[in-house]
Amino acid sequence: MVRSGEEPRPAGRATNGTGPASLRELFLQGEPVEAGVRTSILNSWQRCRSLGLSPDTLDLPYREDFDASGRIVRAAVPVLDRLQSTFAGSQVNISVADVNGTVLLRRFGDPSMARSLPAIQVVPGFVFAEQVAGTNGIGLALAERQLIRVYGAEHFAQRSQQNACVAMPVRDPLSGRIEGVLCLGYPRTFERPALGVAIRRAAEGIERRLLGQSSAREQALLRRYLATGAGTAGPRRGMALDALANQFHPRDQEILRATAAELISGAQRGAVEVTLPDGRRVTLVSRPVTSGSGVRGFAIEALLPDFPVGEPLVIPHQTDELSGPGAFAAALSAKRPALTLPAGHLTASSRPVVPPDGDGATAGPGGTDGLRAATGAESAVPLRAATGAESAVPTDGDPPPAVRGAADHPPSVAAGGGSEDAFPARGLVMLGEPQVGAYALAARRRLELLSEASTRIGTTLDVRRTAEELAETAVPGLADFVTIDLPDAVLRGEESADPLADLRRTVVHGIREGLPFTPAGKRIDFGPATPQLRCLSSGEAVLEPDLKAAEGWLSQDPEPTARLLAHVHSLIAVPLLARGVVLGVACFYRAEGSFGDDDRSLAQELASRAALSVDNARRYTHERTMVLALQRRLLPHGLPDQDAVEVAHRYLPAESDVGGDWYDVIPLPGARVGLLVGDVVGHGMLSAATMGRLRTAARSFAELDFPPDEVLTHLDNLVGRLDREDPDGKGAGVIGATCLYAVYDAAAQTCLMARAGHPPPALVRPDGTVTYPDLPAGPPLGLGGLPFDAVEVGLPEGSQLVLYTDGLIEDRHRDVDVVLEQLREALAHPGRAPEETCQAVLDTVAPAHPHDDIALLVARVHALDPDRIATWELPADPALVGEIRTSAVRWLSGRGLEETGFAAELILSELITNAVRHGAEPIRVRLLHDRSLICEVSDASNTAPHLRRAASTDEGGRGLFLVAQLSQSWGTRYLPEGKVIWAECGLDAV
Repeated sequence: MVRSGEEPRPAGRATNGTGPASLRELFLQGEPVEAGVRTSILNSWQRCRSLGLSPDTLDLPYREDFDASGRIVRAAVPVLDRLQSTFAGSQVNISVADVNGTVLLRRFGDPSMARSLPAIQVVPGFVFAEQVAGTNGIGLALAERQLIRVYGAEHFAQRSQQNACVAMPVRDPLSGRIEGVLCLGYPRTFERPALGVAIRRAAEGIERRLLGQSSAREQALLRRYLATGAGTAGPRRGMALDALANQFHPRDQEILRATAAELISGAQRGAVEVTLPDGRRVTLVSRPVTSGSGVRGFAIEALLPDFPVGEPLVIPHQTDELSGPGAFAAALSAKRPALTLPAGHLTASSRPVVPPDGDGATAGPGGTDGLRAATGAESAVPLRAATGAESAVPTDGDPPPAVRGAADHPPSVAAGGGSEDAFPARGLVMLGEPQVGAYALAARRRLELLSEASTRIGTTLDVRRTAEELAETAVPGLADFVTIDLPDAVLRGEESADPLADLRRTVVHGIREGLPFTPAGKRIDFGPATPQLRCLSSGEAVLEPDLKAAEGWLSQDPEPTARLLAHVHSLIAVPLLARGVVLGVACFYRAEGSFGDDDRSLAQELASRAALSVDNARRYTHERTMVLALQRRLLPHGLPDQDAVEVAHRYLPAESDVGGDWYDVIPLPGARVGLLVGDVVGHGMLSAATMGRLRTAARSFAELDFPPDEVLTHLDNLVGRLDREDPDGKGAGVIGATCLYAVYDAAAQTCLMARAGHPPPALVRPDGTVTYPDLPAGPPLGLGGLPFDAVEVGLPEGSQLVLYTDGLIEDRHRDVDVVLEQLREALAHPGRAPEETCQAVLDTVAPAHPHDDIALLVARVHALDPDRIATWELPADPALVGEIRTSAVRWLSGRGLEETGFAAELILSELITNAVRHGAEPIRVRLLHDRSLICEVSDASNTAPHLRRAASTDEGGRGLFLVAQLSQSWGTRYLPEGKVIWAECGLDAV
């Protein structure tokens, strides 16, 4: 079960080597456990380990100087007494600690527990702060500042493994400051969902007592309210705030409290019907209360005609008094409790609520507007709540209908002697003096909104999303509607040359839809006298309390703006400025009531914070665009023409940043092709630039016809050298890279592969079988000094070789083995073309929101027709050169290559003669008829020929010069034993 505001939790006991116990042991051994431990617990464990705490030797300090009669103690004693009665006979241990974690009070459901438990669990004065006691309920509730549950092995101390606890901070209702912690400890087997309900209500009871200690004037008002029997007709069936919390969504509770605060701060007597988002209606009644000493205030009561109440409300004589142990017993047995409502203060609102005049009471301070004397007028005045619901409230001095229905019943019925449906459930929602503490509480709400803004705005590096977060934060705490306009250049990540003429509606957000605002995505032009243009020109927020009187408001777009005036009343236009750059304009609208100077200051602060986040997102977008452009420029723009493989490729950049993934296809002599895939560690401009250097170097090494293992060795040396050349010596350079290089030979239908810390390729056979060749992993590039091994595998024609980077298969939310199996299933379709295979892999295997770049290369191999291959082997005898030359010319003529025969004859003559004179047996000659004619002569010697310019007096040294002139290209390829000298001729050579 997961309750609102709480984290999901694993099971409380370890079974079969799983659960919190094994996870805790893994953590203590240094193993990663993030996936199985709640965030709050893991954070606490990490803090405990950083403090050097030992789970076996935790000795709690004891303080003799703790305050046993302080404010929190006085407020908690009656509540703990009732909790002890509620849990009588159980193994529940009840405690209250101060803000330092020092236990001040102890209670036990079973008094005998005090004789069997150790002193630290019985005697007040022991300190349970996290820094000395490790992970526990009291310490963690203080650290996390919220309701906390700790189960069994989640405790850091070994001695607490068999226990569980739930703890909740207790706050001063006015200041919001934590005064202490209430904690319920129990055996793990006693876990009940109702424990969370019980501790919440008990904490609220302590907070009500703290509130009572804070305001003697409010105490006097409440005593006067209670002394009158909560109304003029005696005790009534009641509804409590806790019951309200069980029946209504927290959003609905806030609506009721906000409306009650408006009634108190407006010093108005009356009633208002509040329509909640789910359609239910709640009537709030406001009536004046005057204490014996002359303190004047207002009590707000809630009437719920459809709310079922099981027993009459017992009016307490103290502001903090609960309804007794029966309420908690009812909670534990899943019955609805009947607790009284707390008294409290909320921020005053400037929105007027028109009250009826009743018993001749006059408005309190600040509430004279809209009040009437008792004139006997019979007209009905509409009354609008914060939600916009209206109800007709008579002004003839009688209570409104809902109030009259409750007040007209005799006390005997109200006390429970009659039908339960005789009158609605009724209880105190709020009581306070008009304007007393309103400014302080308003400031607190402003701070809360700014605190919320600091956590909600700027969670991503996306310009649009950041603008949306500003609007979502401001509605409904500050405004009813928000529009944000940004220049197109800012949305692209650039600075706008003329932000006043380049604005586009980016965000429209409000408490409801359908208003005639310019829709998102449209260009918008503000007139010269509009508040928006004035704020952009001055750089300061512009407040328009009444838009109907605003200068230039209608000039921007008269028709839709005039329609908008039927829905909005007041406006604050704020420029979005950051680091001297104009990023746009935010407009805050209020449907009813007017903004004030305090609202303008708050809007300015919100916009300033949001502007910095927008600018950060803009800068990031600009940098990412440049890095992505650089990387795409460094990647291949097209595939070379060759017949050995049919290739398709994809490159998908990460959502958050651009990395250093690359791929390449390199035609090689001898009807071969090289396939490269690599990944530079890190992200950003440095990784993209390094990727370009490595790709260029890898291509150069491959074109020198080095085997795959030697190519990786050269790249390894290069990466190590780049690291050593780091100019500042702080490791800002390249950390490393991974690479996979494969060379496919279409004549032999084999593939030679080697990898350096890279994921293995996938091999799809023509029959649909998918395997991952067992290649030696090799170290990542940059470590240096370690060898790489190459493995040769056979590839029948029609096979597919799939190369990819780790971004395709590695994701923090997925298991690699599972992803590899998904990749196997996606590739098990040999009939697909490479393009279709690429798309299928990205659709089924790639993560929805990749955190790393993905490079994918799919190659379907083709075999060279054996009829296009001619091979001869001869001993080192110069007399046989002519025979081979004649046979080669005859073979070429049989295939219609007579025009190429002359050049091929001279090339073969020179290459075979050199092999006979300077090489070693065996000597082999091979002709390959592909897109060109390739002449190859191999021998067992490792001596390399060199092209040189022969002097006029030299008798030799001109053979390779002739070969270079007659061929398109020539070179040397080394074998494990010997070498191959090759030359490539165009088919139109003469």
